[in-house]
Amino acid sequence: MAGIKVFGHAASTSTRRVLLALHEKNLDFELVHVDLKDGEHKKEPFLSRNPFGKVPAFEDGDLKLFESRAITQYIAHRYQDQGTNLLPADPKNIALYAIMAIGTEVEAHQFDPVASKLAWEQVFKLMYGLTTDQAVVAEEEAKLAKVLDVYEARLKEFKYLAGDTFTLTDLHHIPVIQYLLGSPSKKLFTERPRVNEWVAEITKRPASQKILQ
Repeated sequence: MAGIKVFGHAASTSTRRVLLALHEKNLDFELVHVDLKDGEHKKEPFLSRNPFGKVPAFEDGDLKLFESRAITQYIAHRYQDQGTNLLPADPKNIALYAIMAIGTEVEAHQFDPVASKLAWEQVFKLMYGLTTDQAVVAEEEAKLAKVLDVYEARLKEFKYLAGDTFTLTDLHHIPVIQYLLGSPSKKLFTERPRVNEWVAEITKRPASQKILQ
């Protein structure tokens, strides 16, 4: 049976989300580069792996998956006894799973769309030689501030967003946060003490450092 393969781009936040989970689990894998500039993700054979034409796609032997958050869920459950436990500390506590699920939904629907727009405007546009739209930045920063206010209140009660242990909820935030820490939007994290501590904690993890290399 073939090993684990990730079809994606090392700079892609969605690809990095999967790579983080694999590093946390200390799993061997192959990153198969997909050239986004050339539109390789919109052509065959990539479309046979993800018909929606977005990175990453994933293979573990005969199993083929796409959608980064679904992939990390698979990794966390399939390899639960290896490396870092990315699920709630008590596997029999359904309530803890529900809390983690809320956190992953909030990340996907409240945090990431806004944070990704800020990363596009302030990081990726510069890579492509484009001009940042400061009006968009101001609008999206106001939205992200509201999300982070919720996080600040949550983190006054717990060390991590889904409780007192690191889970997928936290992991999913890391890639785009790493980009924003190199932008003016960093202030949104640093001006909130508990959020700032949480960001420092999750971005200093060995797996977080590996995806920057």
